[in-house]
Amino acid sequence: MKIFVFSTLLATSLAFAPSSNHLNLNPHSKVATPITALNVLSPPSAETATSSTPSKVPEMIDENVYNFNKFLIDTVYDIICLVYPVRGTKRDYARFFVLETVARVPYFAYLSVLHLRETFGERELGEKMRTHYAEADNEFHHLLIMESLGGNDNVVDRVLAQTMAFFYYWYVVTVYFFSPPVAYHLSELIEDHAFDTYSGYLENYGEELKKKPVPAIAQKYYVEDNPFLFDLFCTVKNKDENGNFSTRRPQLSSLYDVFVNIRDDEKEHWKTLCNLVQYGDMQGVENKDVVGTKAKPAEKK
Repeated sequence: MKIFVFSTLLATSLAFAPSSNHLNLNPHSKVATPITALNVLSPPSAETATSSTPSKVPEMIDENVYNFNKFLIDTVYDIICLVYPVRGTKRDYARFFVLETVARVPYFAYLSVLHLRETFGERELGEKMRTHYAEADNEFHHLLIMESLGGNDNVVDRVLAQTMAFFYYWYVVTVYFFSPPVAYHLSELIEDHAFDTYSGYLENYGEELKKKPVPAIAQKYYVEDNPFLFDLFCTVKNKDENGNFSTRRPQLSSLYDVFVNIRDDEKEHWKTLCNLVQYGDMQGVENKDVVGTKAKPAEKK
């Protein structure tokens, strides 16, 4: 059944494949990239904007594609919620294990396609590739934390998470190959769900978490390790009073603090993805100006 569902999703994404007559040249590369029905659609031109319009106008996603992405992610998320209801028990860690296993997959998919584009001559992809690697490393440590809490003890949970991850990887590779903004939008929706999930967990079970110790892997990653990769995925940072970008330096005293930082990490990923979808740039707008991607209403016939 799972194979059939994911095969259907892959077929749907391929239905948006580009025609050979439409190509777009990256201004920083000599490699042509296709323009497809999945591509982000631009809002009205600057000529029609009022004087109060910001200097950067966010692009939007075609309404049909937006709705399909939202339906897909919401459906998968609802299934996980049904199978793994949060009850303040050890089984909650199994839910987070499944979520983190799937959530890190897109970053591998992006890197696979970017490596391919680089192999065929496209350059100036280094910053994006390094950031996606740092994001994957961050999600990997979230996964290690859940494993240390017993989230992967059950073989059924492991098989379910790994099966979902396998098929989702190939789906994201296909979508990202034809339209990176649409693939980024998928992850934007996932990270938004992840932030809400962890926020609700902290609100409902925060007192219990404050009584539990910090896992060794969390202490190592957030406090002891070199923060280079940690800083690298935080692309949309606040500025201090001198106009310099601030840095997060987590302080851990209980498991509650660990989950706070995991939640905040998901927010960092979300902000980067929003900028990539709307501006094609990881630093598209500052922290205070980041908002979720909007759907462009379909034109009435």
